[in-house]
Amino acid sequence: MISTIQKAFNSCKKEKRPALLTYTVAGDPNIKTSLQILNNISKHADICEVGLPHNTPVADGGQIQNSSYRAIQRGITTKQVFQLIKQFKKNNTTPVILMGYFNTVFQYGENSFLKDCKASGVDGIIIVDLPWPENKKFSLMCKKKSINFIQLISPTTSDKRMKQIIKDSHDMLYYISMLSTTGGKLKVSPKQILQNYSKIKKINPAKNVVIGFGITEKTISSLKKADGLVVGSALCKAITMSLLKKTNPVLQLNKMVKALKAKII
Repeated sequence: MISTIQKAFNSCKKEKRPALLTYTVAGDPNIKTSLQILNNISKHADICEVGLPHNTPVADGGQIQNSSYRAIQRGITTKQVFQLIKQFKKNNTTPVILMGYFNTVFQYGENSFLKDCKASGVDGIIIVDLPWPENKKFSLMCKKKSINFIQLISPTTSDKRMKQIIKDSHDMLYYISMLSTTGGKLKVSPKQILQNYSKIKKINPAKNVVIGFGITEKTISSLKKADGLVVGSALCKAITMSLLKKTNPVLQLNKMVKALKAKII
């Protein structure tokens, strides 16, 4: 059976464009608004990544840290994140990838976490600090539940290791564009990023590879050759700016994601 994530990529390939993946933190700035944001941006996004708020998000830069902090300040729990996704999925077929850190999964219990992922309609999982091969057991648990476990590849991943990661991957791979936390200024040229991306694609051309970290309205169109592009920090920053200016973050993000989509069509 074809996964919803694979279906999303197939649709984009038919339209000869990359998939647009958005990232927002669950519960930022509050649960109600967070759900409204997802309902709106999913009209333009092909896949929605939803961040599990964490108090020490080691891979994330300032913008996503601010988003996580706001959600945690509001007292959001992992249970509430699942409820939020379940609400979103009631009227929406856009695939959801839950992104977080292993401590959250460990504290919740791996089996319970995956059971609630399945019950709420989560389509895929990214665990930032659970690399290959340590993630093999958990990845297999995900597969048994028909949930995509998304492996990460970075610019320093060796060719040998890359081949092993790709072999063990499910429907999608996430290529980290540069050695940085999220939201950093793109330190590598789009040409160099696409060269590294091509190396991954050569190993298995059928595998969907998305590029994340440092992607904004300014850089997105230069990376159109990828299977998918992830925009996260720019959206989290837009929520922060909207709150400071006392404007509506839902309208702001809807407008922004619509503009991002226009740049890759």
